[in-house]
Amino acid sequence: MDRKRVLIAGFGDTGVLTAIRLARRFDVVGISVNPGLVSGQEVGVRLARPDDWARDYWIGFDRFRALDGVGTVHGTLTGSDLAARTVSVEDAHGNPRSEHYDALVIATGVTNGFWRQRVLQTAADVEEGLRAAHDRLGASRSVAVIGGGAAAVSSAANLAIRWPGTRVGLYYPGESLLPQHHRRVRQRIESRLCAAGVTLHPGHRAVVPDGFDCDAITADPVYWSTGQPPLRSDAVLWAIGRVRPNTGWLPRNVLDDRGFVRVTPELQVPGAPGVFAIGDVAATDPLRSSARNRADGLVAGNVAAYFTGGRMRAYRPPATRWGSVLGVQPNGLEVFAPNGFAFRFPAWSIDRILQPWIVRRGIYRGVRDQYMVTKG
Repeated sequence: MDRKRVLIAGFGDTGVLTAIRLARRFDVVGISVNPGLVSGQEVGVRLARPDDWARDYWIGFDRFRALDGVGTVHGTLTGSDLAARTVSVEDAHGNPRSEHYDALVIATGVTNGFWRQRVLQTAADVEEGLRAAHDRLGASRSVAVIGGGAAAVSSAANLAIRWPGTRVGLYYPGESLLPQHHRRVRQRIESRLCAAGVTLHPGHRAVVPDGFDCDAITADPVYWSTGQPPLRSDAVLWAIGRVRPNTGWLPRNVLDDRGFVRVTPELQVPGAPGVFAIGDVAATDPLRSSARNRADGLVAGNVAAYFTGGRMRAYRPPATRWGSVLGVQPNGLEVFAPNGFAFRFPAWSIDRILQPWIVRRGIYRGVRDQYMVTKG
């Protein structure tokens, strides 16, 4: 009997993990704008220590042992015909092609800041982008980070730790940071920011003009709708959470009012047999939390159940965000549970236990040692 063909649209963090889960039972093909996994995680470490970040988060697809039997298409999704079970792709050479599927997993994620873009990139493009942002911020005597979520907090903390002589200010509209995290996390992270030398500026809501490019590091004055005088800084990093789902290639009837993919509790797309969605692109809950809660196992199981007529499981989102906020630091990695309590991986364990055994062998089921790093 012919093996079913599962197409994974978007080969970022959740797409790769889903492919690993499905590869032994089905013919799996992933479509990606990048030539490898360019993770959206740990943006602060990416900006402050790009070589360290690249070692763990910029991984060529050929390094994943569990993807050895998985096909990849380096290209941009341009359209879809869900009734005919096909998607349209323009490959890296500009050639149009059509990809057929028996089941489709939509994992195209969102565009959010310069670190999460839906643009076709070569390996050289990725490396150049990592180095350019790092060098721009490293040459600045003052950096303003706009936003109060995890990306903004991580960026401010890591930049202040990396360059202690740089004035780093964090400007956010509310009275407290990390509104989607548990209060214990907020308290802990605020103390860490202050210890790193980050100046906190609550109650600052930035004016974002129509057409303004929030995906770039800028140097123009920042104006506030909350009455403060304009801010001038050598570099302004925008992390205001203005996410745009990468769904322009999908029919409008499978999207909600904001452009995210509508899903059932089983992560199926209503009215589209054999189509599932996972990650930041899926409208699972207000936090779109399937991107951060290992729902890859659930959706892979539900894809298999779709083919066999078995029982599917429902995704149950947590009430608050959890996980790492600041990324790996000189004293180790702090990871927060949903109840706000933290547990720590000591520094010595990161390269001896966490990355080689828990991440590369346990989560990714084997990653070859050679890795891509930035130059210079």
